[in-house]
Amino acid sequence: MSSLTNASVLATAAAAVVPDSQFVFNSTDYAVFALMLGISASIGVYFGFFAKGADTTEEYLMGGKRMKTIPIAISLVASQLSAISIMTIPAEMYAFGINWFFNVVCMIVVVPLLNYVVIPVFYNNNITNCYEYLEMRFSRKVRVLQTFIFIMTMFFMLPIFIFLPSLAFAQVTGFNVHIINTVVCGICVFYTMFGGIKAVVWTDVIQAAIMVVSVVLVGVMGANRVGGLSEVLRIAGEGGRLDINFNFDATTRSTIWNIFSSATLMWAGYVGLNQSCVQRIVSLPSLGHARRSLVLFGCGFILIMFFNCFTGIVMYARFHDCDPIESGHVSKVDKMVPYFVQDTVGHLWGMPGVFISCVFSAALSTLSASINSLGGVVYFDYIKPHIRHTEHKANVIMKLFVLFAGIYCIFGGMVVEKFNSILQVIYSIGGVSFGSTCAVFLLGMLVPRSHGKAALTGVITSIAIMSTIVICSWGRNHYDTLPKTTEGCPASSVNETLTSTAASLQLSSTTEAPLKDEGFSILDLTFNWYVVVGFILTWLVAIPLSFILKPKSDYKLDPKLLSPVVQPFVNYELAQGEEPHELKLEKPEKV
Repeated sequence: MSSLTNASVLATAAAAVVPDSQFVFNSTDYAVFALMLGISASIGVYFGFFAKGADTTEEYLMGGKRMKTIPIAISLVASQLSAISIMTIPAEMYAFGINWFFNVVCMIVVVPLLNYVVIPVFYNNNITNCYEYLEMRFSRKVRVLQTFIFIMTMFFMLPIFIFLPSLAFAQVTGFNVHIINTVVCGICVFYTMFGGIKAVVWTDVIQAAIMVVSVVLVGVMGANRVGGLSEVLRIAGEGGRLDINFNFDATTRSTIWNIFSSATLMWAGYVGLNQSCVQRIVSLPSLGHARRSLVLFGCGFILIMFFNCFTGIVMYARFHDCDPIESGHVSKVDKMVPYFVQDTVGHLWGMPGVFISCVFSAALSTLSASINSLGGVVYFDYIKPHIRHTEHKANVIMKLFVLFAGIYCIFGGMVVEKFNSILQVIYSIGGVSFGSTCAVFLLGMLVPRSHGKAALTGVITSIAIMSTIVICSWGRNHYDTLPKTTEGCPASSVNETLTSTAASLQLSSTTEAPLKDEGFSILDLTFNWYVVVGFILTWLVAIPLSFILKPKSDYKLDPKLLSPVVQPFVNYELAQGEEPHELKLEKPEKV
């Protein structure tokens, strides 16, 4: 194994030791990448111009509620595995060890939670927009606040989704990253605008296939090159990458407790309580189809994410004695994955192209689903109440919004370029919103006594406190990676200058950080606890206020808005007088 490492580094050093300079892209790779983009665009053309359904919002946003179980499940998997997952999770495992894997394990809790607590409520009330539930259960104000939070969260995240793969492509080709970002955003906007949810789902299916092939091949071939699974586990174990952290310290970056709990709430909120996913789940014809789709989604998610995490462990085994960052071959940890892929499978014709296609597939699937649902939320919550609604006009407005969202992503990439840790940025943004979002939905479904005033106050309190913590702690906390070394690097004299420079830069960044006060400060809280704290704050405020404050005088709880797991324990009387007149007329006469 060491001979393979030496050969790789010697070949790089012979060319010149310049950060990120090892990567090459040949004509076969370009062809593979162009084929992936061409297929995505073709699907948009097909559904937009040749297989058009009725010109209605239901057709554009939910495929007429005639979607199939397996494509929806695959689409959910593809859209959750963004470029962030493909690029940063292996890097996270490489730098900080196996603890992040419990982010994957949590899916065994998330899927039953969604299937038996959350999704039945949407189907039982014929809800197609998850934020509509909040208005039915609480008040219009709660719905408006949550849709605003959803829009702002997407506003911050959308440029990140598409910029990471553009960064990887620029790394292997030398093209300007912003030109690449513009081209790919344009293709994504094209098929999302014209094809609607059908194009989004079927491009996701193709892109998911590319992702599976790529992550499995890279993980398996990487392990084979190191010397097999046993050798990978031996090296990773000796390097501390397989150590599970059971520490209860709230400032520790990654532990089994903060990863599992925050991931459970984040994935529950992102898959079952986020319109970009709910929109596809309720496009299925029945609750049974939705439940089967979510089970398949959970299995697919665990499969791909397992190999994605495994790649990070293999990556450490490959470079355990010659860290590419310390030796100056890679400028930061978020660029480690393309470097590893080129080192591992770069000699195979087309494999770099397959990997870059994988990263872009992950990004396109997430971006297309997000902007499609975002267009629907913006129209129905902020535009429709102020215009004369027609189905055609609604579709035109939503398509224009998709176009503007794509343009925004292009310019937003210029800001994302300056981020150091993408994963930390995502968890910080999600920590502000996902905790309160998950909390307010589950509050409505599981706590019968809760009402609009209490829910609104709880969400506002959570958002205000978490925003303050995130903003004030930004740049304050620095997390040391697990030990790395360059002792096995050849040509040490060539790399000596770069190594010392990297070390000095790392030292300077550490010394410039504000000194922490002795004792615990809430600003020292690790970002992996943000979602949990946001959830707890919402419930701590909302539940007591539900008993202290009186609900609005016209407030009346509809038991159908409670989760089925709670309904048997709630005493209520059906309001017979509220049955719509037309339903009474439709009742069949007794024989």
